[in-house]
This record gives sequence, structure tokens and C-alpha cells, in this order.
Amino acid sequence: MAFFSATARNPSTKATSPVAADRHLALSQRWPLLALPLLLAFSVVAFALLQPLKVLPRLRPAPAFSVTDQAGRRLTNEDLRGQLVLYTFSPARCSAACEPTDAIMQTIQAQVARLSAAGLPLRLVTILFDRQPVAAETMQAFALAHGADPMRWWVVSGDPAALKQTIGAGFEVYYAAGPDGEYTFEPAIILVDALGMIRGDYRRQAQNLDAATILRHIAILQNEVRNDSGLSRLAYEAAHFFLCYAH
Repeated sequence: MAFFSATARNPSTKATSPVAADRHLALSQRWPLLALPLLLAFSVVAFALLQPLKVLPRLRPAPAFSVTDQAGRRLTNEDLRGQLVLYTFSPARCSAACEPTDAIMQTIQAQVARLSAAGLPLRLVTILFDRQPVAAETMQAFALAHGADPMRWWVVSGDPAALKQTIGAGFEVYYAAGPDGEYTFEPAIILVDALGMIRGDYRRQAQNLDAATILRHIAILQNEVRNDSGLSRLAYEAAHFFLCYAH
């Protein structure tokens, strides 16, 4: 009888309480919900690390602007949303300093149809600047001299003070007028994505100012846009997080 009483008082032989059973049931029901995000995160990281996935960095937002093109039509940055845009900048009367960027834009214009068919539409924009507002005739002459197709390559200009802010502060491209009217400026080409983010900044000093590099980067950006959904989107975000940048 004493043995029976001792056994009855042993806590290890007590039945599971209703509260403990409820906790156990709740934990077993929540476990799949807790495991799913962990599994998803692991899959994304593994995909980003194991696949040769490269992205272009999101450098900074492109500036807002309002300009006029060679046909006298108003063009704003919002009109270009949903498209990839290559920007270049030039004095209205440019010297040999503009030849490298002009040649690159001409090379890329020849492939715009192919590039646009492979993903988002691609547009080229050259912004002309001067001390005085650039006349439409000057923009038309520039477009004609460079073979700029008005359906693919827009030559634009606007208020000189506003352009100084757009080009200098927004696109971070330096230029200044000398006493003789000639400009000191830094040739550059800027690639902007469909959301208005600068994704490529090409300068001579950075040794990336060449058509082959820019064309390769455009293809990389279009691949990201085409695959930007579901798990692929998370993989691309992981590539951005791990700085898997293309060179």
C-alpha cells in the first residue's frame, strides 16, 4: 500500500495537463508557418550564391526634368518611365571631346530595334547645353549630323539654369563655360532603368566608356526585368544584397 501511494505522488507519472497539450498543439501547427520563410530565405541565398547571377547596382535616382526635343515637343522624365534610357550630354557646339560618346551612341542606336525586342524599349537621349537656350534648329542640326533617328534618339535642351541643375547635380556630370565660350566638361553616358534609377555610369576615367560594356550591361538589366517575379525576384534582390555586380 505504501508503494502504491509513493507511485501516485511521483510527478513523472502525472498525465499531461490540458494547458501543456494546447501549447504543444499550437507549436506543432505554427511550425510549418515558421519553417516556410526560413526555407524560402535559404533557397534564395543558395540560388544567388550558386548561380552566376549578376546585377547592375542601383546607384541613385535619376533627376526630374522638363525639356524640348528637336521637333519642338515637350519631354519629361516621367514620359520615359517604363523604358530603359541612355543619356549623354554635350555642348551645343562640341569639339573633339564629344566624339567618343557620339560614336558609342551611334553604335547603340544601330542595335536599338534588337535590344528593344529583347525586353523593355530602349531610348537614347542627348541633352544639349549652352549659356543661352538652344534653338530647335541647332538641335535638328545636331541630330542630322549624328544620324539620330527621331524614333530612337532624341536630342533635347531647355532652360540653361535648369539644365545645370539636372546635369550637374542630378546626373553628376560636370561642365563649366570658359571665358572664350568653350566648355570644360566630362564626357559621360548614364543608363537609367524603367523605374527611374541610375544603373550605369560610364566615364573615360573609370575606363568603362565603351559600347561593348554598355551593350552587355543593357542585356543584364533586361534579363533582370524579364525575370523579376516570384522566386527569381527574391534571387535578384539577394544578388543586390550580396553585391553581385557585373563588371
